[in-house]
Amino acid sequence: MSTTAPELSGRLGHLLKHAQLRLAELNAQALAPFGISGRELAVLLVLAGQEAASQQQAAARLGVDRTTMVAFLDTLEGKALVARRPDPDDRRRNVVVLTPKGADTLREATAASDAAERCFLAPLAAADAGRFRAALQAVALYDDSGT
Repeated sequence: MSTTAPELSGRLGHLLKHAQLRLAELNAQALAPFGISGRELAVLLVLAGQEAASQQQAAARLGVDRTTMVAFLDTLEGKALVARRPDPDDRRRNVVVLTPKGADTLREATAASDAAERCFLAPLAAADAGRFRAALQAVALYDDSGT
């Protein structure tokens, strides 16, 4: 951001945009050897974080629509990282599970993504990095719908 106009250097939207772009670039570089994107890593994380989930359940947890979820799963299935299976409790729906290759990719890609995050946060002391993450969580997850 060395070419940022002084009038923008303190604007929150400008700073967040450029921070996100930098993190996305670092993450893309870290994930490239695994052939997945950051969004695909998010899908794998959500699928691994619960018992076998339906496509609809996974979409809800990710906050994406059904069509987007199907596209993600088609791509990940094409890479042999996930598999759709009939739900043993309800044969009208499918559950999505990680394949062994998907579990390995998830483990390795998560470690690479974590390293990219550490690189992104390197200008901050460890305590400041923790506070930064906590502050972003507070802002991003804040729900003022009750007020």
